[in-house]
Amino acid sequence: MDLVDEVVLVDDASRDNTVEVAHALGIIHIIRHGNNMRYGANQKTCYDEALELGADIIIMVHPDYQYTPRLIPSMANLIASGLYPVVLGSRILGRGARKGGMPMYKYLFNRVLTLSQNIIIRQKLSEYHTGYRAFSRKVLETINYPENSDDFVFDNQVLAQVFFHGFEIAEITCPTRYFTEGSSINLKRSIIYGMGVIGVSLQYFLQKLGLAKWKIFRKRN
Repeated sequence: MDLVDEVVLVDDASRDNTVEVAHALGIIHIIRHGNNMRYGANQKTCYDEALELGADIIIMVHPDYQYTPRLIPSMANLIASGLYPVVLGSRILGRGARKGGMPMYKYLFNRVLTLSQNIIIRQKLSEYHTGYRAFSRKVLETINYPENSDDFVFDNQVLAQVFFHGFEIAEITCPTRYFTEGSSINLKRSIIYGMGVIGVSLQYFLQKLGLAKWKIFRKRN
């Protein structure tokens, strides 16, 4: 399996040396937005660029050091071998989340949302909120991710689209670590996110019943 350049996106003038380090490594493809385009928009740009570069497997991991990159070969292999087109690094399988320091309120919030989504969507994931995801090229060429939100609910829309178009998802246990300096959204944003997540699940449910038609569930092209 050939290695493909890593795609790194920097939203605005970063205060650290991320861009300088990336340039020094020489194999990293850097994209730079002129201003903060928000979470979902960042992923749209990176997925577009990865497909343009000819990537067959695209892996997204949050740059907050919560997730170990050592799972990348295993996740990529599950896709390259043809076993699954989508792989998630789950913090909930095993004891990775709490052992790694996930705050109890975040853990409970995750569990309640995931249970609700599994009931509405009629699936069985351990969590829908991981920041560690691998996709085959075919998946990203099929789902209509450009129509998704530019905010945090983007991730949940992607998973709803994946299920809607009949793709299967594998999960792999992922150890995580939480620390004070790690990125996080505040309580208000968390509540907005939670409401958006349930909204996406209901859209999926109604679309499956043929009672509604949303653009996000159309196939690309």
